[in-house]
Amino acid sequence: MPFVGAQQMAGAFNQFVHQRTVLLTTYRRDGTPVGTPVNIVVDGDRAFVRTFDTAWKLKRIRNNPTVEIAPSTARGKPTGPAIGARARVLGGTEADHASRALNKKYPILHGVLVPLAHRLQGYKTVHIELTPLAPVSRES
Repeated sequence: MPFVGAQQMAGAFNQFVHQRTVLLTTYRRDGTPVGTPVNIVVDGDRAFVRTFDTAWKLKRIRNNPTVEIAPSTARGKPTGPAIGARARVLGGTEADHASRALNKKYPILHGVLVPLAHRLQGYKTVHIELTPLAPVSRES
């Protein structure tokens, strides 16, 4: 993989700063892509999303952390080009930081409704960090 400077990587998620929903594409074991609309918050050179502990997308991420994200409508229709990212399940203080960031951007939805729905349904809330993948150089 070619070396990519920190400046190039830092701006990879700029297009998602004001985006409310992205299409998160994860991959099944056989390589079949599965897209799911999720809310996103960008924090510097990384982004966060949240889900519940028994979600299929979480199982696919644990099996293959390479994902794609694309700006989308709330129903998951892509509205722009996708970029590659690596997903990592967070725990402890990292998960707390991701939770605070999501709560700040979406105070009603992620500050109240999603955690309440997860708790009422007996789910555990899980936070996922996304970091951009280095673009592959096409030089000969």
